Amino acid sequence: MSTLTPNDIEIATRAADHFTRLYYTTYDSATRLDDLPNFYRPNSALTWNGKPFEGVDGVRELVSGIPATKHEVQSFDCHPIPGSQPPSLLVTVSGIVTHGKGPAANPANAPRSAVDGHPRVFSQTFMLAPDPNAPPTKSGEVAKYYITADALRFVG
Repeated sequence: MSTLTPNDIEIATRAADHFTRLYYTTYDSATRLDDLPNFYRPNSALTWNGKPFEGVDGVRELVSGIPATKHEVQSFDCHPIPGSQPPSLLVTVSGIVTHGKGPAANPANAPRSAVDGHPRVFSQTFMLAPDPNAPPTKSGEVAKYYITADALRFVG
């Protein structure tokens, strides 16, 4: 079993930071239905609040049924998984997501359990694998990854 070096951890953390920023910016964009599936592959597994979806088509199905979003990432953590170079990454993200136009757009009698409009605390875990089809990285450049598994859960 290979061991991780401080350089591996630094590169993994930079890759996770880059991924997290790009992923949620894409998720919150007007073009998310076309762009978000590019983060996944046909065999990627996705679980959204306990409901399973599979691959690129599953991501499209999920996103097409969700109102517009605004994510506020509060923290993320990254754990490189030894065994490949660059290593696969386990990334956990915590934050707040608001669906739709926010609470001000809801009628006064909208239930608190309604997804649309209310800020919700979420936790999302990604397993990222190095993309073998990405162009080779230059020294110091962040490796390219795709999502092999993704699990989101509302926690508040």
